[in-house]
Parts: sequence; structure tokens; C-alpha cells
Amino acid sequence: MSAGPAKMRGMGPVVGEDGVARCPWGDSDAVMRAYHDEEWGRPVQGESAYLERLTLEAFQSGLSWRTILLKRPAFRMAFHDFDVDRIAAYDERDVERLMADAGIVRNRMKVDAAVTNARATVALRDRGGLVALIEQHRPQTWTPPATTDDLRPRTPESLALSKALKKAGFAFVGPTTMHALMEAVGLVDDHLIGCHRAAG
Repeated sequence: MSAGPAKMRGMGPVVGEDGVARCPWGDSDAVMRAYHDEEWGRPVQGESAYLERLTLEAFQSGLSWRTILLKRPAFRMAFHDFDVDRIAAYDERDVERLMADAGIVRNRMKVDAAVTNARATVALRDRGGLVALIEQHRPQTWTPPATTDDLRPRTPESLALSKALKKAGFAFVGPTTMHALMEAVGLVDDHLIGCHRAAG
């Protein structure tokens, strides 16, 4: 959520109809509000949860996050609740099944990347695992953003994470996508100062 639309440039938190201050994107509708309030920036647990966030962030590229959230139940069903071993074992029939599933985003490169990334996740287990690799790139210091102008689409840490994942065989893990992942799983807190979900 680091790079919002132009109309949100330079904005601080907005107070919704419920009287609660939120990041501007988090008050756009009920779907985004629930994600902002209940998930974004909060730690997740386990390999499958990390693979799900990584996969959804990759599928979001070029689309709105709201589109992905609306399709999320279909993604979970199509990808067997992001069971890493199951996805790693997908064959061409599974790929064709996914490409025929109108409930998800049907992009062959992204579908292939999801399978590639599950296999890379399995391969990482004897080297500490996906969760540990991502967590190693948590910034040592972080300055909370005051307005949307303070949000960064990528950071040195997200670039380093991108490089580490690519070296480990992952795909669709560019530094901007990895910064979005780091925001999503709480490695950085990009809730604006004054947002009710901001740390401190």
C-alpha cells in the first residue's frame, strides 16, 4: 500500500463515518477497511501464511489490491489454502486448472511463479526456511510515515530481500512487491502517524 493513487498524495489519516482515523486507502470501502483494520501490518504465522501473502502480492502487480481481496477466497480454494507441499507438486494439469478458473487472476506467468515459489519454499527448509529468510530483512530502524508523501515504494531492505529470494529461485519478487509484502506481514509499520492502527 506504499504507493497510492495520485489523489491520495500528501494526505494524512482520514476520519471515517465511524469516527476512526485510518490511512486514506483504508477508509475507501468496507473491504479495504476490514483489511486495513484487521490484517495489514500485523504479523502472520507459518510458512503457508507467508507463501499466501507472497503469492497474492505477486498477483496484485498491475491490479488493485481490492480486486485481489475480493478474489482471495477463490485463490485460497484454487491453491489448496496455500499448502506449500501440495502446490510444489502441481503439474501441468493443475496449471491448466488454474488458468481456467475465472475466480482468480488468470495470468500464466504469475501462476507459474506461484508453483515455482512453492518449490523454492520447500527447497529453503534445510536452510532455515522462507519465514526466517524474510524476517532476516526486517529493518533495524523505521521512521513512521506522517503523510502519504512519506511512504516509499521500495527500500534497501526490500531490495536485499528481492535479491535473496531470486537467488533462492523465487520469481515475481521485485523490490516494490517485496516492500508491499513487508508492509503486509508487519516487518515495517507504514500506518500513518495518527492512524488508529499505527504503532505507539
